[in-house]
Amino acid sequence: MLQRKNFSRLSLGKRRDVDMTEGNITRHILSFALPLLIGNVFQQLYNTVDTWVVGNYVSNTAYSAVGTVGPIVNMLIGFFMGLSSGAGVVISQYYGAHNEEKVRQTVHTALMMTLILGVIFTALGIAMIPLMLKLINMPTTVQGEASTYLTIYFAGILGLMIYNIGAGILRAVGDSQRPFYFLVVSAVLNIVLDLVFVLVFKMGVAGVALATIIAQGTSAVLVIFTLLRTDSCIRLIPRQLRLHWDMLRKIFNVGIPAALQMAITSFSNIFVQSYINHFGEDCMSGWTTYAKVDQLLFLPMQSIALAATTFVGQNLGRNQPKRARQGVRQALLLALASTAILTIPVVIFASPIVAFFNAKPEVVDFGTVFLQWLSPFYLLCCFNQVYGSALRGAGNSRVPMIIMLTSFVAFRQVYLFIMARVCNEILPIAMSYPAGWLVCTILTSLYYHKAQLSKSRLVEDEETA
Repeated sequence: MLQRKNFSRLSLGKRRDVDMTEGNITRHILSFALPLLIGNVFQQLYNTVDTWVVGNYVSNTAYSAVGTVGPIVNMLIGFFMGLSSGAGVVISQYYGAHNEEKVRQTVHTALMMTLILGVIFTALGIAMIPLMLKLINMPTTVQGEASTYLTIYFAGILGLMIYNIGAGILRAVGDSQRPFYFLVVSAVLNIVLDLVFVLVFKMGVAGVALATIIAQGTSAVLVIFTLLRTDSCIRLIPRQLRLHWDMLRKIFNVGIPAALQMAITSFSNIFVQSYINHFGEDCMSGWTTYAKVDQLLFLPMQSIALAATTFVGQNLGRNQPKRARQGVRQALLLALASTAILTIPVVIFASPIVAFFNAKPEVVDFGTVFLQWLSPFYLLCCFNQVYGSALRGAGNSRVPMIIMLTSFVAFRQVYLFIMARVCNEILPIAMSYPAGWLVCTILTSLYYHKAQLSKSRLVEDEETA
């Protein structure tokens, strides 16, 4: 049986897993989400600092190059993040069911899967750069620097993948503190290296990319060291690294739908970016700034939603569906409150926020329009993020995938196709995002309240066996 212990003092090797199947629900969600939120803020500093440095110390062209390649990076990273979320769900449910052996098998399977995919994604990412730059309609003046950034980034992508799967393993057993510490270390390192490589060595975009992969590699080393030293059931034993096919099947059952959803949505955003790029380099830069703020505004709801995934997974693993539903309600209220608090100042101070990244007047005008019109609709996303994450925590990732692909890909592309021909103005094009959020929220909410949450399929499989 798993030992129920809470450790609040340091040492990377000590276990700090948390059993969420009993105790105060709100406290569990907040204690999990807050370190995750702060850690994710630091993670966003990777690309935010990159774009700030190049926007202020390199050139507007470099700023556009670094800022608009996000959909390309996110396509591969999103696919892997979906798979890793599948591993997290499997681990959290077996942890809630107190099945240590299955937890260990899943951990080693997930890490072995990551090593294999890391090699594949490195080669695939570098090979597809020319095609992806063509698909997003990247201006020729920006292509060279964008290609340089992406080539270096994909060459070091394994570090990001190892960190994310390792952090996912820790979070699945309720430990969101140490992933936060590692992100702080890597983010600070990234900032220092950005300034050194760009200001001292004059490396431009290449220096920014190199700083990022070094920082990501550092976070990967820290998380692997932690897994090697922990005395919990998630301990990494290198000689036991192998693919347990039954565990891999369970990971894929939950992870593949989420992976396809994230990858296809990111691929679809490549075409959204092509519509934005049609309006020129200043519009691209304004959109780049909006995207940075957008990522920060999404963090509270995403962190709380991930807490809901772990909470639901553990409680359904323990056959406590009522407690799982209570946790989802608390998570939704917390997500709505935090998002509203952050959105108000963004709308009020949109212009100085944009100017902080890029002070060119035309860029500030575009960025201000995007922030003021799109930000208030983030409240809609709280519903689809929390409900979708809760369903994935229950092992049901297929329906959220279908709903999100319908909303963010099919509906959004039809909307863009029509708007580009009816008016071809930037604001209606940009509003494709809130339109997709609205459709997704309605469909996800209807399905969640109809389906509810039931006993874990993983636990049922084990009991049958």
